[in-house]
Amino acid sequence: MNIDKVEISRLKMPLKQPFETSFGRLTFKDFLVVSIHSGDFVGYAESASLPYPIYNEETTGTVSYILKEFLIPKLFSVERIKHPTEIHKLFQPIRRNNMAKAVIDGAVWDLYAKQQGISLATALGGDKQEIDVGVSIGIEATVGKVLEKVERFIAEGYKKIKVKIKPGHDVEVVRAIREQFGPDVPLMADANSSYSLDDAPILKQLDQFNLIMIEQPLAHDDIIDHAKLQKQLSTPICLDESIHSVEDARKAIELGSCKIINIKVGRVGGLTEAKKIHDLCKSNNIPVWCGGMLEAGIGRAHNIALSALDNFSIPGDTSASDRYWAYDIVTPEIMLSQPGRLQVPDSPGIGYEINTSVFEQYLISKEFFTNELIVK
Repeated sequence: MNIDKVEISRLKMPLKQPFETSFGRLTFKDFLVVSIHSGDFVGYAESASLPYPIYNEETTGTVSYILKEFLIPKLFSVERIKHPTEIHKLFQPIRRNNMAKAVIDGAVWDLYAKQQGISLATALGGDKQEIDVGVSIGIEATVGKVLEKVERFIAEGYKKIKVKIKPGHDVEVVRAIREQFGPDVPLMADANSSYSLDDAPILKQLDQFNLIMIEQPLAHDDIIDHAKLQKQLSTPICLDESIHSVEDARKAIELGSCKIINIKVGRVGGLTEAKKIHDLCKSNNIPVWCGGMLEAGIGRAHNIALSALDNFSIPGDTSASDRYWAYDIVTPEIMLSQPGRLQVPDSPGIGYEINTSVFEQYLISKEFFTNELIVK
């Protein structure tokens, strides 16, 4: 494929209600959409970055800078791209900045799939027609508020309930969910790296609740102490923030740092690396699932396509559009095909069109790049 033009759009979308984790509270999503044009085809991807460097070191602003100053010029430095996997190799000399890399990688994958006349899921090697999905519940002011949301999402048929925890908001919350809804609700806890090894006695109390996993209990860049903690717990540890590459995943598996891995496309630098991690985990009998970053419809569509790969055996966080947004930027909006399940599109690329009116409503700025000039 020959790249004719790259477009960066910055959007700001208000969340239907605030979403709080151990590292902060969000009331809106400020993000970038990259579209890559080649002839009559356009590939789309959405940055996973947040407005603040609270999940990782990247922000919407830093992603924008890295795209304009380094990645887009590199993209135009090659005459022709034969396959999306070439993007990962092209960007290797640039250290980290994975969310910036991922948005180019994803747009090229979507463009490639459209040019080939196949779905993005098929292009990646996935063959599922539907995927099971879960839902993530943020930290609420009271345990009662958490229970209200759990009740609602169970009624909607979600296949996994993820509840955010932090010190002082953990055992009591999980116990209350189990007491009200019983032992069979598929439940997990996400700590977002808010504990230390000194908190092992508290985390061990969670073993009694038959959780699917505890996600990233210790430091965001750690795999050593997680191995020590996993030996003390019967509940599987899932790593999220610690895994930035297939090499990180390999080391964590060899050390025994986790029994499950969460794959987020933005965190690992794109769909190419995400697929490598999936394949490594499959060969080591480590189940994976697709985590969410409060994506709008384009990012959500990429997550659906990735989750069509066979080792995504645990429901991910890719809930329906109306979980977070009054109006989404894709049409049709992403809706449950049946309770707790989403259909994997079989039309070319991501399988959704841009809802232009909604897109324009949330648009803050737009920039165009070609090999010859930048038009603002």
